[in-house]
Amino acid sequence: MKPGKNDIPVKIKISGRRLEELQKHTWHMCEAFGLDRKVENYKGVRPISFYSWDLDCILDVLDIVLNDDKEYPDKKDEGFIKLHELYLELKKASKKIYRD
Repeated sequence: MKPGKNDIPVKIKISGRRLEELQKHTWHMCEAFGLDRKVENYKGVRPISFYSWDLDCILDVLDIVLNDDKEYPDKKDEGFIKLHELYLELKKASKKIYRD
């Protein structure tokens, strides 16, 4: 999808364990054109921009993964905690910018 003049990207810096955990699940994003490669290639040095449709996909993927006991059987695992923090941060940013 091509952004229009009224589409506002959310810029966020993701690094460390949060980025590692997000990159583990990019294969879930294969239907979102280019989003999987964008996240896979992201190094965490500068902020990354996501449009509303990117955030929708990422939030859906994170919701599915975080609620899957096979992916994260231990909810006290550092990877689960970092990914959950990222999920909450992205959800908050999405609501702040894309209020209906």
